[in-house]
Amino acid sequence: MELSALIDNFTSPALLFFIFGIISVQIKSDLMIPESSAKFISIYLLLSIGFKGGQELAHSGINLEIALSIMLGIFLALVVPFYAFFFLKRKLSIENAGAIAASYGSVSTVTFITAISFLDLEKASFGGHMIAVMAIMEAPAIVVGALLIKRYGDNKTQSSIWSSISHTFKNGSVLLILGSLVIGFLASEKQAEGIKPFTTDIFKGFLAVFLLDMGISSGRHLSDLVKRGVFPFLFSSIAPFINGLAALFLSRLITDDVGNQLLFTVLGASASYIAVPAAMKTIAPKANTSIFLPMALGITFPINVIIGIPFYYALIQYLNA
Repeated sequence: MELSALIDNFTSPALLFFIFGIISVQIKSDLMIPESSAKFISIYLLLSIGFKGGQELAHSGINLEIALSIMLGIFLALVVPFYAFFFLKRKLSIENAGAIAASYGSVSTVTFITAISFLDLEKASFGGHMIAVMAIMEAPAIVVGALLIKRYGDNKTQSSIWSSISHTFKNGSVLLILGSLVIGFLASEKQAEGIKPFTTDIFKGFLAVFLLDMGISSGRHLSDLVKRGVFPFLFSSIAPFINGLAALFLSRLITDDVGNQLLFTVLGASASYIAVPAAMKTIAPKANTSIFLPMALGITFPINVIIGIPFYYALIQYLNA
């Protein structure tokens, strides 16, 4: 990647708004995005990404790469929480180790959306099937985390694991992006063109406002994590690169597409701070949300958005040169 392109990536409005949100918290500003507005923007981004992914999938068709991509996504979502659990339980309780492992095996939809925006800035394409891979990766890590907690914990989980996983599949974010994917797949190119001003033209503006809100949230959780000592901070800083690089090199076995490789890398590197905390409330109520939520949102998310995405893209370009 040329230096000028790298500078453009770090000075993109969406990223700068995210950094601005973090700074506003550090200077103790009362800046905030109303919760109702943030929720609407989140719905819009998921709908837009899902719809456009469905359109891309309709144009590309179903092939072996898509099947292998789904299998790789599930593999990552199963293996990452498994290895992470046994590493984490040496320093943390079984419940906290399982919840953190599930978070890092699952994915961050917002990080994924930011990576797609990055690819758009670079004028790089990606396969629409990657939207489906992202959505499918939400639940397997929760299953692994729940089973490990049940196997090694002193107490049984408070509710049925499978009922909690079923609840995860019914999660509004997962349902919306899958539903939008199907609708985009079924809509004709002419019909999609009719709503392009909504699904495409205003996307970057809404993303900037949403990342401002995420910056404010990240800044608040970052201060919470400082009180928890060095270990959670180190894990949430290093694990994204280990998982991301592993996903990158595995993805190169099934696809030559630069955009798809970046999205696989981001899916491997990201950590869930929405679906997993919601599931763990019933699966492992003893897990401390004030530990694993700040790790995912206060450390891993900013690292991926500010450093990880441009670094991985530069590395992918170098490897594909």
